[in-house]
Amino acid sequence: MFSGPGQPTCAQLIDRYHIACQPVRDVLVDYLSERKLVNDFSSLQHLAYLLGKLFWADLEAHHPGIDTLKLPRDVAAAWKQRVMTRTRTTRTSGGQAVTTTSARLDGRSVLTAVRAFYLDIAEWADDDPRWGPWAVRSPVSASEASHKKDRSHRKSRTDQRTRERLPVLPALVAFVDAQRVATAQRLRAARNSAAGEVFTAAGQTLRRPVMKTKTTGRIWAEDPAGGNRRDLTFEEHRGFWTWATVEVLRHTGIRIEELTELSHHSLIQYRLPDTGELVPLLQIAPSKTDTERLLVISPELADVLSTIVSRVRGSQPNMPLVISYDPGERVYNPPMPLLFQYHCQLENRPVAQTALRKYLDHA
Repeated sequence: MFSGPGQPTCAQLIDRYHIACQPVRDVLVDYLSERKLVNDFSSLQHLAYLLGKLFWADLEAHHPGIDTLKLPRDVAAAWKQRVMTRTRTTRTSGGQAVTTTSARLDGRSVLTAVRAFYLDIAEWADDDPRWGPWAVRSPVSASEASHKKDRSHRKSRTDQRTRERLPVLPALVAFVDAQRVATAQRLRAARNSAAGEVFTAAGQTLRRPVMKTKTTGRIWAEDPAGGNRRDLTFEEHRGFWTWATVEVLRHTGIRIEELTELSHHSLIQYRLPDTGELVPLLQIAPSKTDTERLLVISPELADVLSTIVSRVRGSQPNMPLVISYDPGERVYNPPMPLLFQYHCQLENRPVAQTALRKYLDHA
């Protein structure tokens, strides 16, 4: 926790891109400092990438010595053409370099950020004279920063991905459920076996090895015919949380960032005023959309959530409190009874987003 780099400053965000023109570099740093008051850190970091890397660093790479925000028409037109495409260099099996050029999906976002940069400076120049020398006409027009067509294309791509993946969802659900049961059976059989004993569980014959050193709560197994040792404790851990992730995501439709923020406080009840019936609800904290949502918990989702709570709580009367790390803000959150947490040695730790993505990729 104490060795983490934390949030870099606005100057550090801009200095990543080695801008040669010092006055423009200072203007970008001051602009980020102003925007920092109304943006979260992840948005601020992305804005620094758009303005520092894709805008000014690109201009300096193609026009060395440029030192003014008042861009000539040909320079602005060439930059806008470059920013709407992405060039990648790959190597074939024979070692030959192949360069491919494709459309940049978020190219319109770069144009919008640059237009907002120019307009903000022009507006601030009326009240603060230090912005006056930099208040010039924006090289990006309003029509060029329009996202209407891009939004329709993005929705069509999303719908196409959904149509491709939806038919194989039952196969994924069946696989993760079978893996959860199989890995739990292997771990249980290995735990009940002595060192050097051969056991059979979930259709596999394994042997619990004789360890030279004492393990810290992990149970290993190996194939009697030879091969690498297998960490049955991790396999059972991955099998359960993969199943939990798939079930919660498909029953709620939330994002994986919202999934890792679910806590025991997210489970609430609402009593109907007419009949007095209790309706279980799942509270989704504001995230990307900045809107709080309440989802009705279906019976299938209730079974999944109760299984998760029972596993995490174990024999304790209450849910353990864990400190999670917010990768977007680069800060540690206060202790919370998160649903996605696991016991590791002497403490409980949250299941990270990167780990869940790896588990889904494995499945």
